[in-house]
Amino acid sequence: MTQPSSCILIVDDDPSIREVVRFALEKAGFGIIEASDGEEALAQFARHAPQLLVLDILMPELDGTEVCRRIRRTSDVPIIFLSSRDDEIDRVLGLELGGDDYVTKPFSPRELVARVKAIMRRLEDRREQEAPAAPDEPRELVHGRLRLDLDRFKVFWGELEVQLTVTEFGMLRTLIAYPGKVYSRSELMRGAYKDQTIVSDRTIDSHITRVRRKFEEIGAAPIETVHGLGYKCGKCSE
Repeated sequence: MTQPSSCILIVDDDPSIREVVRFALEKAGFGIIEASDGEEALAQFARHAPQLLVLDILMPELDGTEVCRRIRRTSDVPIIFLSSRDDEIDRVLGLELGGDDYVTKPFSPRELVARVKAIMRRLEDRREQEAPAAPDEPRELVHGRLRLDLDRFKVFWGELEVQLTVTEFGMLRTLIAYPGKVYSRSELMRGAYKDQTIVSDRTIDSHITRVRRKFEEIGAAPIETVHGLGYKCGKCSE
C-alpha cells in the first residue's frame, strides 16, 4: 500500500466541508489530520507538525486568523485559507497574516487539490535547495547586508535571521538575483510561483508588504518600489 506523501491538517467547524476536503486530498495521495475548531487545530499542529494547513477563517471562539497568528510565531508552514466570503479585505488580510493562498466557498475540490499540489511542489524545491550544491553552484546570494542561504533556505540581515514563508523567500530570491533590476509583478509571480499559478497584483503587493514589515522590525528596507513598474532590491549597505 502506498504511503501518503504528506500530512495535511484540515480545520473547519463544518464536518461536511472537512469530509469533502479529506476525500479530495486523500484521493490525491495526501495524509490527513482534522480539527473542528481553532483550539483543536493548534493542538493537532503541535502534535503532528503537518506540512500544510487548509484553514477555515470563520469559526466560533478561535477563528482562523488567530490560529494563523499563533502558528506564525514559530512556523512558516504553508497555510491555505478557506472562507465563505469573497471580500477583497478578507483576502488581503489573510495573506498579510501569513497565508500562502485563499480559496472561497463554495469551491471546486479539484481546484483546492491543484493549489495544495502547487504549494507542495514549492516545498519540494526547498528540499532540493537544502541538498548540498555542486562545487560550481552558488550556495548563497549576497547583496550588502542581505544574505540568502540557499542551502538552508534562510534569510539574514547581517547576523539577524528574518523568518520568511516559502512564497516570500521566492520573491526575495528573485529580487536579489539581479540587484537594481526592476521586476514587474508578473516576473515576481513567476519567481515565487514556479508552478505557473496565477495570482492577482494585489496578492503580490500583499506579500511584498509582509516582507517589508519583517525587515522594518530590524530597521532594514531591502525592497524599493518603482512606481508604475514594480519592485527592485534596493541598497542594502550599513
